[in-house]
Amino acid sequence: LLGSGCVSRGVLVQFISIKRKHKEEDTKSSDRKSVSEHEEEMTEYWLISAPGEKTCQQTFEAMNNTTSKQNNLSTNYKFHIPDLKVGTLDQLVGLSDDLGKLDGFVEQVTRKVAQYLGEVLEDQRDKLQENLMANNTDLPSYLTRFQWDIAKYPIKQSLRNIADIISKQVGQIDADLKTKSSAYNNLKGSLQNLEKKQTGSLLTRNLADLVKKEHFILDSEYLQTLLVIVPKAMFHEWNTTYEKITDMIVPRSSQLIIQDSEYGLFTVSLFKKVVEEFKLHAREKKFIVRDFTYNEEELAAGKNEITKLVTDKKKQFGPLVRWLKVNFSECFCAWIHVKALRVFVESVLRYGLPVNFQAILIHPNKKSIKRLRDVLNQLYGHLDSSAGLPGSNVDSVDIPGLGFGQSEYYPYVYYKLNVDMIETKV
Repeated sequence: LLGSGCVSRGVLVQFISIKRKHKEEDTKSSDRKSVSEHEEEMTEYWLISAPGEKTCQQTFEAMNNTTSKQNNLSTNYKFHIPDLKVGTLDQLVGLSDDLGKLDGFVEQVTRKVAQYLGEVLEDQRDKLQENLMANNTDLPSYLTRFQWDIAKYPIKQSLRNIADIISKQVGQIDADLKTKSSAYNNLKGSLQNLEKKQTGSLLTRNLADLVKKEHFILDSEYLQTLLVIVPKAMFHEWNTTYEKITDMIVPRSSQLIIQDSEYGLFTVSLFKKVVEEFKLHAREKKFIVRDFTYNEEELAAGKNEITKLVTDKKKQFGPLVRWLKVNFSECFCAWIHVKALRVFVESVLRYGLPVNFQAILIHPNKKSIKRLRDVLNQLYGHLDSSAGLPGSNVDSVDIPGLGFGQSEYYPYVYYKLNVDMIETKV
């Protein structure tokens, strides 16, 4: 049992060395990519841990002196992880793999919430950044001053239980987001469709706001008024031929109601018995009859529908934005707690018992990425002589735990995270 201190450093090294082969070219490629990415933006942080020396404070000071004070390669912060329950080796190895999957899931949901908040804000999207807060502070501040939330994630619980609490919490947020976004998107889509009908071409737009009662013959047993869309280039042809399209058309009954850049909207009155024949022959001449019945109650209902949708959207907007802000904070905080769990588990597996390591949050300076990586490897290369080249990638064999879920392997525990929730894709 790891909890009883029976796992030797030798066993841990054996476990780790299983994974240290190949992938040197991938590592070089990864390093090059890392440098180019950081040239553009520095919203990425590195979360590492190193074994405690006489005290964990000495570990931090040694690292900080070398990277920050002497070489100005980064800004470093202590990352506080409480004394969590260790459990057994088997539990830690299995949990390490599961935490990797949980990490990806929680990050994905966090970014989905942020992205959807941007969509909901629409023309206020430039305010998205100021709305993305974690525990009422900006994301870098929350990260650099991280404190474990004992109320939400009790440290007396097992590591597995804490992971399950986070998984259920974020899973529920993900499910609620799907429900809320679907309802709001349907409302927004209905409103957009109606608004398009108010402003589109005469071929497709809603005609209710364009016509008046006096344009129509109403309440007649025999006669009916149709609305016809005529291309502008064919106005003359319409005026000279519409009376001859079929029999039983009321002479001089056509009137131009309105025109746009391409078409004109005309009325024509005729006997009801020839309506279908008229539609057919009109279409052959490129005159399009719009299906429209003048009904004051229905027209009023249509206008009321737009008003209702606009009102409903305004009513839902505020509560939805508040929900997204609150649950973005919940997700982001949960994500950082998952990172803390991963650092704890990995550090115990790497460095053995008793638990003695210092977690450090590193904010690399923009032009010092490669140099910083070299300095860290010089500081901690002795921790794993089997690692070979600095930054050796882990072999892709699926053995859980001990950092095997990471795409990059270093002699020290290492995870990266990016707090840019606006541009960065999952």
